[in-house]
Amino acid sequence: MSHPIYWLNEDPCLFPQHKYALKDPNGLLAAGGDLSIERLLYAYSLGIFPWYNSNEPILWWSPSPRSVIRPSQFKPSRSLAKFIRKGLYTVTSDTCFADVMRSCAAPRNDQNGTWINQDMIKAYTKLHEIGFAHSVECWQNDELIGGLYGIAIGKAFFGESMFSTKDNASKVAFAVLCENLSSWGFEIIDCQVHNPHLESLGAIEIPREEFLDILDRATAEKPDKEWQFG
Repeated sequence: MSHPIYWLNEDPCLFPQHKYALKDPNGLLAAGGDLSIERLLYAYSLGIFPWYNSNEPILWWSPSPRSVIRPSQFKPSRSLAKFIRKGLYTVTSDTCFADVMRSCAAPRNDQNGTWINQDMIKAYTKLHEIGFAHSVECWQNDELIGGLYGIAIGKAFFGESMFSTKDNASKVAFAVLCENLSSWGFEIIDCQVHNPHLESLGAIEIPREEFLDILDRATAEKPDKEWQFG
């Protein structure tokens, strides 16, 4: 028996249990609410994230299986490692967060639109300003050619989106991210749902219950170092 979609109220710390997430569409758990800092941080700490179109209410998701990467187990492919050694790109972090989000939101050949709307950019920029949302930028000379952004809570990183305008740019950014997260003791990168690009980077799928167990432990721990590349 399926359950009706739960509509959120004004309480930012009230979400239904994960077991009520729909199987079709996979993981749809709740609708409504807002993108306040308190609600977003609480949702992510529970393994719940917003994903919706501009003409829809905010939709909240907890899919199963969950696509994840262990930073300590990340190993770039032989071709990517060779490309990185060439030193063609420079990677930084948190130098232009909003620009990275806007680049991730730009139209792509394989997509009709984007879920990263102006409300999302505004909300996540606020998270960035208080130290929870981070960007990784990939540069060629002074041109931003790739990058990614996400949320860091404890020793868990929740990847949101990435973009690339030059060969391997987002992969190089991701490789540097994993290197840093591993050195800081991060346990997991949440990739949310499977796609071929993430699979090429080593993402695997695990059951929701296993993901939540890892997340419960990881978000309660403090990173071994403050977020700073280099």
